[in-house]
Amino acid sequence: MSQLKGKEITLTASDGGHLAAYLALPARLPAPGLVVLPEVFNTNPHIRTVADGYAADGFIALAPDVFWRQEPAAYMPYTDEGRAKARALWARLDTDQFARDLGDVVAALRARADCTGKVGVMGFCLGGKFAYLASTRLPVDAAVSYYGVQIDQHLDEADRRRCPLLMHFAGNDPHVPPETVAAIQAKMGKSPGVDIHLYPGKEHGFNRQGYPPYDEATAKLARERTLAHLRRLLS
Repeated sequence: MSQLKGKEITLTASDGGHLAAYLALPARLPAPGLVVLPEVFNTNPHIRTVADGYAADGFIALAPDVFWRQEPAAYMPYTDEGRAKARALWARLDTDQFARDLGDVVAALRARADCTGKVGVMGFCLGGKFAYLASTRLPVDAAVSYYGVQIDQHLDEADRRRCPLLMHFAGNDPHVPPETVAAIQAKMGKSPGVDIHLYPGKEHGFNRQGYPPYDEATAKLARERTLAHLRRLLS
C-alpha cells in the first residue's frame, strides 16, 4: 500500500464531543470539500488512500471516524475478526445521531479558509447509506453512494433530496440485493438529479483496491463517473 499523504485532525461535534478525521489536501488551494465515508470497517488505511486519491484530483478530502461515539479509533482490517468487530460496532451505531455528526463534519469542512464553500459527500457500503442521507438531510452540493446498504429503509426521505445524487450498485451483492436496488430505482430512478448505475455480475466492494473483491475495470468506470459528477457540481 502506498504511503498515506494526509494527516489526522480533530473536529468538534455540536454537542462538544471530539472526533478524529483523516484530512488529505490537494496541491492547489482553495478547493472544494469532499467528505469520504467508509465501509463498515471504518476509516481504515484503504479508505484513507481513497481520500488521498480524491485529494490528488483537486478536493479537500475529509474522512471521519464513524464509530467515534461507540469506540474511537476502531479502524478494522478486512479479516473475519475485523468483520465481526465492525458488525458489533454497527449494531450500536445510532443512524440519526451519526447523520447529525456528519452535518458537523460538513460544516467544519465548509468553514475551512482553504475550502471554496462547495462540499460533497461520498461513501461506500455503510458510508453509501450516509451519503444518501446527506443528500436528504444536509446542505451539501453533491452526493455519491457506492453500494449503499439500508437505503431502502429510508426511501420515505427521497422526496426531500437537496442535491444531485449518483449511485453505484453491484449486480451480485447480497448486502444490497436486486429487490432492494429495484425498490430504489422505482422510487428515485426517474427523478431529475438522480443517476443510478448498476454493474452486472460485480460484487459488493468492487472499489476496494488491493482487497477482494476488487474489480479494476468496474472501479475505474465508477470513479470516472464519480469524478465527472463531483467536478460538475463542486467546481
